[in-house]
Amino acid sequence: MLPLSAATKARLFQQATAHMAQGRFAQAKAALTQLAAADPTRPEFVFHLSRIAFEEGDREACLANLRKAVALAPSHPKVTQHAAERFRYFGCAEEALAAYDRLIAEGSQVLKARADKAHYLQLLGRFDEAEKIFRKLIRQHPDEAQLYRIFLTTKTLRSGDPLLQAMERLWPRKDLSDERRIHLGYALGKALEETGQPARAFACFKRANALQRKAAPFDNAAQDREFAGVLAAQEGLDPGAPLRGAPLSPRPIFVTGMPRSGTTLVERILAAHSDVAAGNELGLALKLAYGMFGVGEDMRPLAAEPPEALRAFAERYSLLARRDVPGESPVITDKSILSYLIVGLLHHSLPGARFIVVQRDPRDIALSIYKNFFATGTHRYGNDLADIAHAIKRFRDMIGHWKTRLPGVIHEIRYEDLVADPEPQSRALVAAAGLDWQDACLDFHKNTDAVKTLSVSQVRQPIYRGSARAWAKYERELEPFIEAWGDEPWD
Repeated sequence: MLPLSAATKARLFQQATAHMAQGRFAQAKAALTQLAAADPTRPEFVFHLSRIAFEEGDREACLANLRKAVALAPSHPKVTQHAAERFRYFGCAEEALAAYDRLIAEGSQVLKARADKAHYLQLLGRFDEAEKIFRKLIRQHPDEAQLYRIFLTTKTLRSGDPLLQAMERLWPRKDLSDERRIHLGYALGKALEETGQPARAFACFKRANALQRKAAPFDNAAQDREFAGVLAAQEGLDPGAPLRGAPLSPRPIFVTGMPRSGTTLVERILAAHSDVAAGNELGLALKLAYGMFGVGEDMRPLAAEPPEALRAFAERYSLLARRDVPGESPVITDKSILSYLIVGLLHHSLPGARFIVVQRDPRDIALSIYKNFFATGTHRYGNDLADIAHAIKRFRDMIGHWKTRLPGVIHEIRYEDLVADPEPQSRALVAAAGLDWQDACLDFHKNTDAVKTLSVSQVRQPIYRGSARAWAKYERELEPFIEAWGDEPWD
């Protein structure tokens, strides 16, 4: 290959970045491949080739090029930060932790890098290591409220713990920003609840939720219209005539329900099976549907779409799911919460898919949503008890719609029944997923894979009943929810 001049390299690289910005990945890849061949010591070329491979669904090429970029620029902050996030995303734990260590050594954002590493250790179930880092960080930065919140997701405090005292000193401070008070409210509320002070705990949760609602207002009617538009777009899809074509791999099991309903527990039971790998909340299906067929009220009638468009949706989902779930397991779980919106599309385009819906006492769901932090702007209904009631009712109505439209397709499981009598419920669950029973499904807590949800500590323990009827000690505080729920039965 003839050498490229500096001007040619600059022109090709400019073209490549422009193509990437417009989503023209094939053209960008061609230019970057030429550049990488001409100058194999430049990390930015293979770095961007890694990013393109990710968008193309090529996990191996993504990781191979990323590792080349890291080897060429081991101390480059942008490359290292991206490497930490991508290795973490792909479950390459030791490489992710090594990237965090390089960020810490580099020194420009030590607090963030140490906190990110500690949080990842939590997700890996390495709680003692995470605790040492968090306690040291909090001693050094006692006003950083987010540190308390992240740490306490997997730690129960006792009365007299210095962290509880530090949070109580911080809470009345008038100079505390709204963002820090949000984080502190959830953390202090959890600690006060654990130390037997539910009334004070709920006051903290209430303040934190009010501040989040202020930062991210919510329009119930707009979301009702969005969801109704998605349901309407799926009318006319023939439930008896699934999309034809060669079977796609992996075969997905969609596990859905309201947040905090027990979906992570159900996923971990299924993922303990030797044929199944846990996808966690992949977040692919609805995003793809919106990107290919229109968003919310603007979604086009899917029955009018050509079969090749629906097949392209299924193939793209399968490609990206295989990218995101390690290994070659023939079956994966996908715990994306909003997949219940597009059951009709998924059932039609992915004929082998199975659907598990987790139900739970709405009062326990409401309480758990209200007292747990979700990134501001996500699950915005969760900051108001009456809105939570509306969201749960809407979810139940949608599940009822699919049960009528697609009889026998959805397997419902009640969280309370599962924790009260695990084995028969687990056996029925595994059968509904199209799998043969394996005793390992009752030992799901021994799985050491990273968990990406708020249930990270609970799913590393055997099934327990402690969270059932948790709402009872907050019955007075939950009155806005109970009033909004009205006379509809809880079950």
